[in-house]
Amino acid sequence: MRKLKLIWDFRGPNAHKIAEHHEIHLKQYIQLEKLDILITGIEDINDNHSIAFMVVNESNMPSVRDALKPHRGTVFTE
Repeated sequence: MRKLKLIWDFRGPNAHKIAEHHEIHLKQYIQLEKLDILITGIEDINDNHSIAFMVVNESNMPSVRDALKPHRGTVFTE
């Protein structure tokens, strides 16, 4: 099954800290909804741009997308 990486972008001098905090909320959502999602994380794109992300199965994407409103997504490759 194809996996999708849902991405939330944060920009500015506090982007890294905001992305770290957002990942906490992503993990809480996974627990509350009892989802089979094991991959979350943050990445620094540059000093003023960081992302938080979660990887979902394509079949789960519509419900997660509608609930959490990611900024964008891409196909996940390991």
